[in-house]
Amino acid sequence: MAHLIDLKTFTDARGNLTVVEKVLPFDIKRVFYIYGVDDSKRGGHRHHKTIQAAVCIQGACTIYNNDNKSETDWRLDQPNKCLILEPQDWHTMFDFTPDAILMVFASEEFDPADYIHEPY
Repeated sequence: MAHLIDLKTFTDARGNLTVVEKVLPFDIKRVFYIYGVDDSKRGGHRHHKTIQAAVCIQGACTIYNNDNKSETDWRLDQPNKCLILEPQDWHTMFDFTPDAILMVFASEEFDPADYIHEPY
């Protein structure tokens, strides 16, 4: 089931520093980021094995999630909030602000065979 975690952030007069360290439930094998998105939907899949952690490091976007038990829209609009997506979480990303940058950490390297494109 998808869930939010708080990323440790250090703030002082110089600004903010957010750390992704020892908080993800997997070892990182892939990092990618999505930006410059028009009004399209991204994603539209779930996985056999891959766990993902999504952070909107700038701007905002919404991630719809369906784990075959419940459906939830998650608004990511703070760079210290991280959405963990389990393999069974069928998800789409949409409603990106023009300046949005969505960074995703993945537990597996890219493998087309790991993707399940049919929704529940």
